[in-house]
Amino acid sequence: MDLLFLGTSSGTPTRARNVSAVALLEGLGKGWHLVDCGEGTQHQVLRSPLSLHELQAIYITHVHGDHCYGLPGLLASAGMSGRTRALPIVAPAGIQAWIEATLRMSETHLPYPLEFQATEALGDWRHGDLRIEATALSHRVPSYAYGFSEASPDPRLDTARLDAEGIPRGPLWGQLAQGLDVEHQGQRLRGEDYRLPTRPPRRVVIAGDNDRPALLAAACRDTQVLVHEATYTRAVANAARAEFGHSTADAVAAFAQSVALPNLVLTHFSPRYQADPTRSPSIQDVRQEAAASYHGRLFLAQDFLRLRLDKDGLLERVEAERRQAP
Repeated sequence: MDLLFLGTSSGTPTRARNVSAVALLEGLGKGWHLVDCGEGTQHQVLRSPLSLHELQAIYITHVHGDHCYGLPGLLASAGMSGRTRALPIVAPAGIQAWIEATLRMSETHLPYPLEFQATEALGDWRHGDLRIEATALSHRVPSYAYGFSEASPDPRLDTARLDAEGIPRGPLWGQLAQGLDVEHQGQRLRGEDYRLPTRPPRRVVIAGDNDRPALLAAACRDTQVLVHEATYTRAVANAARAEFGHSTADAVAAFAQSVALPNLVLTHFSPRYQADPTRSPSIQDVRQEAAASYHGRLFLAQDFLRLRLDKDGLLERVEAERRQAP
């Protein structure tokens, strides 16, 4: 399970950082999921190994432009590149009306259907091998975090149950082992009911804008990775003397430490933070503030950073393949 960051700036892009977007890659041949789609996200996709044909679903955390303004263009490009498979979009309810109005006004006709799912009514949603649920956060508009969990990691066949139910060994067992549904003596058997996980599921939580990290306490149980905004350091937030609806690096770090999260990834940095550590304020200020409160594995996202979560829950940086412009 990989995370590939396509945009890590807050509010406006910079020369080094685009606005919010992160891809979650399930594994070889399973496609990818997109969380947020700030303006220019499709350009970032072009510079990555990702393909819009393999995009499984899109999740929008909230309606602010730096998290969704890239959506109409990306949808149109997917259609122009020949996509025909339906695309689920999980988003706050207002996104559907906006997208439909934009496509209608621009006379954009997609050759594939959009399947909107309101985040407010998401519940425990499943897509392929992932279970997804949403957690309400605190921001100036309704904002959400999405938790992604493996539904049945490295499953084995529940042979004891099959024997107890008198289901004969043979092709039926093989089909159920693959997760397929089968018919037996007029009864439909669901493949997922006969497979048992052989290890704890990997779980990643990706949060939208949020000024109260503690709201994620329940969502972060049995979670290996939290991706959370750290728009400001405490010094910058205090100097501004205003309520921004965002978290500071120390607040997120202290929360992560309090719930014993093994891996924390900070993103969505204010454009004021410079890459050069000799200039002030710099991105190193964010790192130092977070490291003072959090003692797990800490990562500061940058565009095209790729992180891999292995089956033991260890998050590691991997070399991101990046396409070169023609």
